[in-house]
Amino acid sequence: MLTINRQTDYASRIILHLALQGDGSRVTTAEIAERRLIPKAFVRRVVTRLAAAGLIATTRGAEGGIVLARPAGEISLLEVVEAMEGPLALNACTVNPHTCPLVVACPVNKAWCHARDLLVGELRGMTFDQLAAKA
Repeated sequence: MLTINRQTDYASRIILHLALQGDGSRVTTAEIAERRLIPKAFVRRVVTRLAAAGLIATTRGAEGGIVLARPAGEISLLEVVEAMEGPLALNACTVNPHTCPLVVACPVNKAWCHARDLLVGELRGMTFDQLAAKA
């Protein structure tokens, strides 16, 4: 079964939560954990990765919290998946064609690449302002 990992699911919930608050609104990790049903330890771990990817900004202290680094309309679901999982690949040969000596004449590789390109396009087109509007 092809599936995203749990942390990627949590990351999308965190970004969605921030998008629902509106641009520039800060929230705490405790609020996110409670409202999005994510264990606090996972929130901190995922927030660290999302910040490293430039999707959120964090500030410590009494006035601190977590905020989207850009408007929700400029953050795609693809960016969140790639921040947590790396490049989207249905098969290793779709990301690094040099791993397979048969790739040049392989119709299965072409099918994998086509399917990956469709999925990438769909996820790139799903922005968090759109997703928040549906919540």
